[in-house]
Amino acid sequence: MRTQQKPVIIEIHDDFNPDKIIKSGQCFRAKHLKGSLYRFITKDSILYIEQLDGTHYQLSCGTEEWNQIWSPYFDMKRSYSAIVTEELGKHPFADEAVQFGRGLRILRQDPWETLITFIISQRKSIPAISGCVESIARSFGKLITTDYEEIYLFPEADELKAANAEQLSLCGLGYRTPYVMDAADRVFTGRLDLNKIALHSSAELIKDLLEIHGVGIKVASCVALFSYGRMECAPVDVWISRAIEQEFGGISPFPDYGENAGIIQQYIFYYEKHHR
Repeated sequence: MRTQQKPVIIEIHDDFNPDKIIKSGQCFRAKHLKGSLYRFITKDSILYIEQLDGTHYQLSCGTEEWNQIWSPYFDMKRSYSAIVTEELGKHPFADEAVQFGRGLRILRQDPWETLITFIISQRKSIPAISGCVESIARSFGKLITTDYEEIYLFPEADELKAANAEQLSLCGLGYRTPYVMDAADRVFTGRLDLNKIALHSSAELIKDLLEIHGVGIKVASCVALFSYGRMECAPVDVWISRAIEQEFGGISPFPDYGENAGIIQQYIFYYEKHHR
């Protein structure tokens, strides 16, 4: 049983909207519980965060845990309001998407969980992805009880490596089952060191990830952006591809945004998902 610590209240003055973050398609286990209360999970850490007013938030963790785990997770050292100011004016449609999505942040998620969840994400809707991920956690992860709920942690590579194809298929993975098994085997055996590749350039990092069975450039780019903080990586899925064709004349706008391309991509993805 994990008991909530004495409430800590922090101030956030930069763009920060938990509801937009959990609906932005970059994480699949974050959840809106009630009112302005939200839950986020990374590895074995669980955060309940409640918005009290425009800038004040109450945390279920202490100041040290916020500074060490959750501030990096939410990319709090980066000013997204400054990025908006810097990047506005390059493309009218992108400007509209950015303004609509303000409050989004690129999360710095656990590379292992991000890799598996985006392998699963191929040709699935966000609710379906979330369902598969939760099923994997319930089937192979550790049970944790908090003041709010019972929740299963996402299994580590050794826990998932112990599962067979039939067990994984029961979680709704379908044709992605061998992809997940290959990723688990590579990480478990050390053929893929998720910590070591963090030291590689973005091009080398993506090349490393492409060696996994079933991982293409879109999934590799998502992992690079959403877990390794490679903000210049702009994943192109069907939503972004449609926006490029319909709103940018078939020419990708992302080179114009340089090191912020991935952030602008996320604003556009969020806009597309809520307007189509």
